[in-house]
Amino acid sequence: MSGRYARPLLIAFLVACAADLVGQLTGPGWLHLGAKPLLMPLLAGYALARRGPGLLIAALLCGWAGDVLLLADSDLAFLVGMAWFAAGHVCYLVLFGRARGALLPALAYAVVLTVFVALLWDGLPGGLRVPMAGYSLLLTAMAYRSGVLGRYAATGGALFLLSDALIATGVAHWPQLPAAGFWVMLTYVAAQLLLTLGALSPVAEEAGPGAYRERSISI
Repeated sequence: MSGRYARPLLIAFLVACAADLVGQLTGPGWLHLGAKPLLMPLLAGYALARRGPGLLIAALLCGWAGDVLLLADSDLAFLVGMAWFAAGHVCYLVLFGRARGALLPALAYAVVLTVFVALLWDGLPGGLRVPMAGYSLLLTAMAYRSGVLGRYAATGGALFLLSDALIATGVAHWPQLPAAGFWVMLTYVAAQLLLTLGALSPVAEEAGPGAYRERSISI
């Protein structure tokens, strides 16, 4: 795909994000249902136009499959959607390579994971406890490892963790923020965008030998 399509695709992604978030705030279900399935294909198209790595595009398309499945209100769709997101996290982890991350963030993420899963455990449906704990471990590993590609990706990884934590508290029937769906989607789309920008323009000194690199930081 030609690079001249990159900016229009990014703008289209941002417009779709805005439409989805407006739908979350104002309530017309059709706006969310129509916009959400467009988000990750548009972002993947932008990454492709920027000649991004195949693993990044695969991660975004796995996110698209998860997005579509989570539109259905059923435990089975939730589990299958979670599996697709897990596959996306694996793609990200392989993309990040083997560069060493800092010790302090690793300890912080480990504490957050342990405490959060322990607090959620009793509130989760029995059939979701083990799958969600395994998924949380994979997601936390992705969030921690994202730092090897620089600050954009590190922030994206942290926001992805926050977005899914908000979903998990809803599954566990914790009290929710007003317009909870808005905050879930805002943190999610920001996470995927920042991970994409980080993968396309990582800080060379922070990227390991196995990580994708591109010195250009233009959008």
